[in-house]
Amino acid sequence: MLLTGEAWQEKFRDFRSEAWRLETLPAYKVPQAEERLRSYLAGERIDPHTYASEYTEDLKRVRRQGKSKGRVHIVSRPLSTYLEYEFMYYRPHAWAGEDIRIMDVTDRDNPLAGVQDFWMFDSSEVVLMHYEADGTQISREVYEGDVTPFLEYQRVALAESVPFEEYVKGLDV
Repeated sequence: MLLTGEAWQEKFRDFRSEAWRLETLPAYKVPQAEERLRSYLAGERIDPHTYASEYTEDLKRVRRQGKSKGRVHIVSRPLSTYLEYEFMYYRPHAWAGEDIRIMDVTDRDNPLAGVQDFWMFDSSEVVLMHYEADGTQISREVYEGDVTPFLEYQRVALAESVPFEEYVKGLDV
């Protein structure tokens, strides 16, 4: 089943305890972020201490409800310009309650090589995220099989990553 529009939004409204994502790409072409990315490339930066958005407010709501939202992003250095841009937003997102972790595979084998991006909801439902090589999203698809491999991918990703704030200490981002 392909997910779009309201059905996709419902996943984020209706999860009971956890929404979790694995990100594997160095860049994503997201229409909603194009203007902000252009501003970043032009030298504009947000103040993470004062930044607020619909997303940060939703993260706070999720936490108040006793639920969690998290992700692990697999990266390698040098970081892409897109990742530097994205990291600028990760800080206020982490402060608002998202558990953001980084798995740097620069000097080691990627333990999740070949695993595609996905969202997992409540450890029971997986949505596969399909992208072109340049990061353009093609589709989202509800996975119909056994979620056990995705639970293992999540376990490995969490074990092999570090919290975002720890990762960026000493980096110029």
